[in-house]
Amino acid sequence: MSSGVPRATLGSLVVGDACPVAIIGVLNVSPESFYGGSIHTEPDDLVRAADAMVAAGAGILDVGGMSTAPYLPTRISEAEEGDRLARAVGRLATKYEVPISVDTFRSGPARAALDAGAAIVNDVTGLRGDPDMAALVVARGAGLILMAHRAPGGLPTAGRRAPIEAVSRALVESLALARGAGIADERIVLDPGIGFIRDGHLPWYEWDAAIIAHLDELRALGRPVCVGVSRKSFIGALAGRDRPADRLAGSLAATAVAVRHGAALIRTHDVAESRDAVRVASALRP
Repeated sequence: MSSGVPRATLGSLVVGDACPVAIIGVLNVSPESFYGGSIHTEPDDLVRAADAMVAAGAGILDVGGMSTAPYLPTRISEAEEGDRLARAVGRLATKYEVPISVDTFRSGPARAALDAGAAIVNDVTGLRGDPDMAALVVARGAGLILMAHRAPGGLPTAGRRAPIEAVSRALVESLALARGAGIADERIVLDPGIGFIRDGHLPWYEWDAAIIAHLDELRALGRPVCVGVSRKSFIGALAGRDRPADRLAGSLAATAVAVRHGAALIRTHDVAESRDAVRVASALRP
């Protein structure tokens, strides 16, 4: 299905216009991550989980070495995060042909992961978290997922369109940072940061729901959009499901709506189930 925006190349995967919606499988080697089902700290368990994701259709494997959930006190040292990522990526990159992404905003751990075979950096701060990250991405020719991060100057204070306006502004600023560093647009994908902006005028779950409802407006930024809704807290709030383990059905519903509104990539803990939701939603999309 066409996403209506130009294409981007992430490692060996091309996404965007006229390409099928791609699935990114989430693998965490961080025991502090919010969803226990995504945590694979033992090497054999990590490989089994990756095997299942690739067999189910994952186009990218995304490895996290430190939880980036904004509501959890989960920071560890850069050395520890880098060691976790290097070990995991090294094991996966030699086994699978799908590109490996690393979920980090710190250049030291990102460098360790790229050295081990990763091809994509997934930066939840939109290049604001580490001034050396952009130069590293340029030097390594890596793909880049830029997530919306709270923009300087505060957030809009009223209106149902405030969330998408704030996210658009944040992504425009992150795109400017990337372009200023020499990162080609063709290697950039945008992420609206579901679950990461929690200080707007709306309750966080209404904020996130409004982003998904207006996701198609991000097409104006001219880059493919990646959406991660999998088992997140806004699903729990809307569906009345406190435990992340109980949020699969709600996650699939949000995934279908995101695809309907133009998502080019879906980042998920549940690849097989999300693959079905994406295929059906894509078939029903105009």
